[in-house]
Amino acid sequence: MYLNHFGLQEPPFALTPNTGFYYGLPPHEEALQVLHWALAEGEGFIKVTGEVGTGKTLLCRKLLVELGSEQKPVRLAWLPNPHLTPAELRIALALELGLAVRDSSELDITDRIHRHLIALHQQGFRVVVLIDEAQALPDQTLEAIRLFGNLETESNKLLQVVLFGQPELDVRLAQPHLRQLRQRIGFSYALRPLRLDEARAYLEHRLHISGYRGAPLFSKAAQRLLWRASRGIPRLINVLAQKSLMVSYGKGTARILPCQVRLAIQDTEDASRPWRGRWLCLLLVLGAALTYGVWP
Repeated sequence: MYLNHFGLQEPPFALTPNTGFYYGLPPHEEALQVLHWALAEGEGFIKVTGEVGTGKTLLCRKLLVELGSEQKPVRLAWLPNPHLTPAELRIALALELGLAVRDSSELDITDRIHRHLIALHQQGFRVVVLIDEAQALPDQTLEAIRLFGNLETESNKLLQVVLFGQPELDVRLAQPHLRQLRQRIGFSYALRPLRLDEARAYLEHRLHISGYRGAPLFSKAAQRLLWRASRGIPRLINVLAQKSLMVSYGKGTARILPCQVRLAIQDTEDASRPWRGRWLCLLLVLGAALTYGVWP
């Protein structure tokens, strides 16, 4: 097993979002600051978008942990499954709030949720709903969420909603029939890919958490190649780094060099091939030289 080979206690680049591996990268820390500030200000709707693999689910789970540890009491509802009808949304929300829903009508469930939110507010609780993969929510469910967000007292929202989604969520919300929900989103944040220095720090952090102690495991050239091939997307960085470790282990080497990363890139469909552009430019130059007779 490659763990012993590199002196690791656990896999450093697993794809499961694990808050134990969370590293305060600038885009994630900025997003968390926006979320905490907007929630503290009582905003009804907040949106975080990012490309596939940029860390939205990890950020969502990190927010769950941090909100759960605040001194001011917070009741959290996490809805990771976006494929819900409005009726299923009501049931899921009621269950997350600890309400029994068996043999209840939709109207009864909605009324009980409303009364429960009022009771929680009177007890000093904030209620925050986190919805992952929100770009996949049906239009009718988005409208149901908007209506829940309308529940309020004279001075406070009874329910705060955080939508995590891919950029397609912005496209959805730009449609005229969803303008009422769009106008209620008080704060938005778009996660960006990692820069080279951030990707290097990310790799080293995950290796350290996994128990690695020693000289840098990935050479600087390997880190740069991995970053370019991953386009700075954390999930792809994990995939390529994991495969690079396995290739290095198979070859019996103790350090990751560009040659191992190239093999990992070739085995990963969504990875970019940084060297393809250079070969294409060279072929174009050679073609032009032959066409115009300037080749010796």
